[in-house]
Amino acid sequence: MKYGSSGREPYVHKKFELRRNICQFLLRQIAFRILVRIEKVEGIENFPETGPGIVMINHIAFVDPMIVLGLLPRNIVPLAKVEAYHYPIIGIFPHIWGAIAVHREEIDRQAIRNALRVLEAGETILLAPEGTRNSSLQRGREGVAYLGQKSGAPIIPVAVTGTIGYPTMRWSRWREGGTIIRFGQPFRYRKLSEKRSLPLLRKMTDEAMYRISKMLPEELRGEYSDLARATEETIEFLE
Repeated sequence: MKYGSSGREPYVHKKFELRRNICQFLLRQIAFRILVRIEKVEGIENFPETGPGIVMINHIAFVDPMIVLGLLPRNIVPLAKVEAYHYPIIGIFPHIWGAIAVHREEIDRQAIRNALRVLEAGETILLAPEGTRNSSLQRGREGVAYLGQKSGAPIIPVAVTGTIGYPTMRWSRWREGGTIIRFGQPFRYRKLSEKRSLPLLRKMTDEAMYRISKMLPEELRGEYSDLARATEETIEFLE
């Protein structure tokens, strides 16, 4: 996403609405009918109708972010690894949508600034804290905690299951079961009484990741399988 060569231009949501509406139509009317089977969606009422927010998902398959984007009642802004822009054919999707490109192997300050601008404009972003696809939860990266604490925006945890093997036009895969998406209770990070440090951001990130883990089957919880270690010291839940 480019707001100008300096990266200092404000984010204007209206500039992207038409193209995103078209993409959403294609997702819902084509992809969800012939490429991906949506079996169940739970808790979508937890997604805010207005205002800023951070949708935080686990990442099993390539299609996960697109499925969540297609299900939401309003257009939001995903963060996408810069490599995704170069995929054959489907690489045009993040360009059209206006995703925020992220360089994963470094602290991408430009991506952080762009994400904060979206939140400051009262809009919502989508990110996968693991940074890459895994069959079970891996250690989340601290960016979600930094953005959540810095912006004060509510975080909506989303658990994704059943996406491996999609997209496909194989009827046999459709008979094996579909995708289940669970939206959890929104929360916000408490105001800090201490300096924002890496150990503190680590704790905040892990507490957020456990919110996803609790919505996943035990075999998919990975690094966050021991729910007895889950704490809630840095977060507060929203109604």
